Amino acid sequence: QVQLVESGGGLVQAGGSLRLSCAASGSIFSIKTMGWYRQAPGKQRELVADITSGGSTNYADSVKGRFTISRDNAKNTVYLQMNSLKPEDTAVYYCKVRAQGDYWGQGTQVTVSS
Repeated sequence: QVQLVESGGGLVQAGGSLRLSCAASGSIFSIKTMGWYRQAPGKQRELVADITSGGSTNYADSVKGRFTISRDNAKNTVYLQMNSLKPEDTAVYYCKVRAQGDYWGQGTQVTVSS
């Protein structure tokens, strides 16, 4: 069994910062890609950023230059540093890990007030 535990969401004013963390544990091995997705009310879930085991990163155009994804392979943890937050970043953020299968976290709410 695989568990993903997310933390770091919350309420912040526009222009502020938050850091999300997602730690994978359990019967998980050969982690490949780790990433963050988000889903706003009434919208489809979308990729925010992901990172391969080798450190290659990919970002949605809407967050380039503001968000930074990183990972600690020894801790099976992925991070998302979010700076210059905007109200349109408000969403539930989900961690996804690709290993022997695809695994999703429970989601963490990020709310950016104007």
